Amino acid sequence: MSLSLTAFAAVVLVGMLVLFAMESAPVLKHEGVNYVVGKTWFFRSETFGVLPMIYGTAVVAGIALLLAAPIGIGAAVFTAEIVPPRVRMPVKLAIELLAGIPSVVYGLLGILLLRNYVYDGLRAAGFDPLSGDTLLTAGLLLAVMILPTIMTLSDDALRSVPSMSRHAARGLGLTHGQAILAVSLPQARKGLIAAILLAFGRALGEAIAVFLVVGRQDNQLPGSLFSLEPLISSGQTLTSKLGGAEVNIAYGDPLHWAAVVGLGLLLLIAVTVVTLVAAWLQREAAHA
Repeated sequence: MSLSLTAFAAVVLVGMLVLFAMESAPVLKHEGVNYVVGKTWFFRSETFGVLPMIYGTAVVAGIALLLAAPIGIGAAVFTAEIVPPRVRMPVKLAIELLAGIPSVVYGLLGILLLRNYVYDGLRAAGFDPLSGDTLLTAGLLLAVMILPTIMTLSDDALRSVPSMSRHAARGLGLTHGQAILAVSLPQARKGLIAAILLAFGRALGEAIAVFLVVGRQDNQLPGSLFSLEPLISSGQTLTSKLGGAEVNIAYGDPLHWAAVVGLGLLLLIAVTVVTLVAAWLQREAAHA
C-alpha cells in the first residue's frame, strides 16, 4: 500500500513538473538563461528576469531560518531532554496548535503588529524606510510560522536517540548537559537537519502571509553584496508574485503567462529538492 502511494505521488509530481515545463517553454526560449539571471521584470516590454524574486525568496527564507532554527532546536532540547513528560506534552501540544494556525491569520498579525514594530525599529536605528512592508518583516513573520515545525520535528529526532546512549554517557561521568552535547545532539544530527530543511521548504512555499507584508515591489536587488538597502525595503518573492494580480493579467498573453508559470516551476523544483533531501535524511536517521 505504501509503495503504491509513493508511486502515485511520484507520478503526480513528475506530471506537474512536465506540465509546468511545457507551459513555461515559450519564455525560456524567449529569454534563455536571462530568465533566471535577469534583473528586470517588466511585462509591458516583454522583459522577464526573475533574479530579484529569487533574491527576495532566499533572503526571506534565510532570515526565517537564522532566527527559527536555533530557537526551535533549543526549545526541542528543553522539551525532549530536560522537562518531565507531564510538562513536555502540554508544551508540545501548544506548539502543534501554533502550527495549525492558518497562514492568512499570521499575515494579518503581521499587518497589525509586526510591520509597525519593524518600521519604528528601523527608524530608531537611523534608517528611513518608506513603510514597514519589507523583506525583513516577511522574514521575521516566517520565522514565527516555521518555528513550530522545527521544534516538533527536532523534538521527535532527539527522542529517537536510544536511552542506553544517554545512560552510557552518564555512566562515564558526564553531566546531563554534557551528555546532551556529546550524545543526544550528535546522534540526532540528521533528524535535526531534516527538520530545518522541511521548515525551509515551508518558508520557500509560503504565499499569503508573505504577500501581505513584503511590499511586492519588483526589481529590488542589492547594489553590493553587503548592502542592507533591499533588506529594509519592499521587495518581491516568487510566491508573492504568484499571489498577486499579475497572474490574472498574464492569462491572455502567451509569453507573459509562460513567464508566470515559470515562477511556479522554479518554486516547485526548489521545494521538491529540499523535501527529498529532508526525507532522505529522516530515513537515514531512522536506520542509524
